[in-house]
Amino acid sequence: MPSSPHPATSPASPDGLDVLVVGAGFAGLYLLHRLRGLGLRALALEAGSGIGGTWYWNRYPGARCDVESMDYSYSFDPALEQEWSWTRRYPGQAEILDYIEHVADRFDLRRDVRTDTRATAAAWDGADRVWRVCTGGGDAFAARYLVMATGCLSVPKAPGIDGLERFQGRVFHTGRWPHEEVDFTGRRVAVIGTGSSGIQAVPVIAEAAAEVTVFQRTANFSLPANDRPLAPGEQDAVKRRYRERRAQARRSPTGIPGRKADRSALDVSEEERTATYREAWEHGGLFGMLRSYNDLTTDADANATAADFIRARIAEAVDDPATAEALAPRSHPFGTKRPCIDSGYFGTFNRDGVRLVDLRAEPLAGAAPGGVATARREYPADDLVLATGYDAMTGALTAVDPCGRGGLRLREAWAEGPAAHLGLAVAGFPNMFTVTGPGSPSVLSNMVVSIEQHVEWITGLIASARERGAEVVEADPEAQRRWVAHVQEVAGATLFPRAASWYMGANVPGKPRVFMPYPGGVDVYRDVLEQVEASGYEGFRLSRA
Repeated sequence: MPSSPHPATSPASPDGLDVLVVGAGFAGLYLLHRLRGLGLRALALEAGSGIGGTWYWNRYPGARCDVESMDYSYSFDPALEQEWSWTRRYPGQAEILDYIEHVADRFDLRRDVRTDTRATAAAWDGADRVWRVCTGGGDAFAARYLVMATGCLSVPKAPGIDGLERFQGRVFHTGRWPHEEVDFTGRRVAVIGTGSSGIQAVPVIAEAAAEVTVFQRTANFSLPANDRPLAPGEQDAVKRRYRERRAQARRSPTGIPGRKADRSALDVSEEERTATYREAWEHGGLFGMLRSYNDLTTDADANATAADFIRARIAEAVDDPATAEALAPRSHPFGTKRPCIDSGYFGTFNRDGVRLVDLRAEPLAGAAPGGVATARREYPADDLVLATGYDAMTGALTAVDPCGRGGLRLREAWAEGPAAHLGLAVAGFPNMFTVTGPGSPSVLSNMVVSIEQHVEWITGLIASARERGAEVVEADPEAQRRWVAHVQEVAGATLFPRAASWYMGANVPGKPRVFMPYPGGVDVYRDVLEQVEASGYEGFRLSRA
C-alpha cells in the first residue's frame, strides 16, 4: 500500500562525501540506493520540501504520466515490483508520488536526502580533486564526484508575457502548482499554453470553472489516454511475466515493451493503415501510435498518413468546424514535438463557456489588470494559468552552472549548444556526471528505463575507477565531439529538426537550436554503453590526478 510521507532526515555530517547528488526524484533516489550498495558515502540535495522531483512539483489538475504505470516504475528489485499495486493504467501525479515515497521508505533513503536545499553553485577543485558545492542557504559541501540528477523538465520557462505584474487575479504555473487544492468553481480562467500540462489541465479546470479561455500559439498533436482502473487480474498477469517485460523494455527503441514495426506506412493499403491507427488511437496510447510503422519519424509522406488520421479524429470530436481546424496541428510532423495524451481535451471545446483563442490569428499582447489582451480584444479572467513549458534538458544544469577545469563554466562550454559524451559526462568537467542529459535517449524514452540504465552505468564507472585507484574520471574531448556529431547526424536523418520544439531548445528565446536527445533508440544506445564498458571505458580518461 502507498506509504504516508514523513519529514526527511539528514546525515550527521556532510564531510568526507564520496558522491554528492543534486536532485531526489527517480534518478537521485536510485543513485543513493546504488551508491550505498557500493559502500560509498552519498548525499542528495533537493530544492523541494519533499522528495519526488518532477512529481513533487507538478501537481496541476489532471497531471498524469504518458507511460503506463506498470512500466513507469523501477525494475531493479523484483520484490518491489511484486509488492506494489497500481490502481490505474496511467498513473496520476499523486499515485506516482506515493510510489516514490514508498520506495524511499522501503530502502531507507530519506536519511541521505537534504530537502529544502537548492544547489546554487559548484566548482571543481583540481588541487584536492573534489567538487565544492554551495547552496542557497549558505551551506557548503565537498565530494569526490558530483552527479546531476536534476531532471529534464524541472525548470519552468519564464512565461515572457508583458504586463503580468498588472494582472489583479490569481496566477498559477503548472510547473509550480500550489500544494493545497485550487478551487476554480464559478471563476473565469485563462489558460496560456497547449503543451502537455495545458492539455491535461483544461478538461479538469473546465468541469468547475464558469468560463475557460484557452490561448493557443501552436496546435499540438494529442492522443486519447484511454485511462481506466486496472481490471482485476490484469496487474497479476503482468507481474507473472514482469522480468520478461522489463527485458523487452530495455531492448526496445523507446523503453516500452512491445513489438517493433517492420514495415512502412506506405506499404499497406489505406484500409489496413486506418485500422492500425484506429487500434492505436483506441487502445495503444502515445507509443502505440508512434510505433505503428517503422518510418513515421523518418519519412514525411508516411508521417502525413498518421497526422491526417489524427486531424480527422479532432474534426470528429469538436462540433465547431472553425475551432476544430484551429486545433488541428499543421505546422510540424506528428511526433516531432512531444505528443500529448489527454482525457477529453478536444471534446472540452464543445462545452458552454470554453473557447479557443488562436494566437497565430490574433497575437498575444499581454496581461491586463482584468484579463488577457490580444491584438484584437481583451478577454476577462479571474485566474491565469501559465502552461508555458520548461527550459528542457539543460535548464536545471545551467541554473547551477558548474565551473570545471580551468574555470570553464558550463554555460560557456554550451554557448553553441549542449555537448556531452553519451549524455553522461562533459569534457572539461572531471568527476561530474549527468543523468539523462543531452545526447542520451532521455525524453524520447520511458524515463525510468533510461534513468536506471544511466544510474547503473555511472555507478559502475565510479566503482571501476576506485578499483583502478583512479581519482579523476573525465570525458575525452575528441570522443565527445564524435558522439555529438553522431547525435546530430542521426537526428538529421529524421523529421525531428523540422519542428520548432523544446527538443531543439526553440521554446526558450536565445537558446541555441540544437537537437538535444539521442534519437537512435534506447536499444541502440544500450548497445553503445555496453561496448564502452566492455572496452574499459574507451572515451573516458581515468587518472590518479
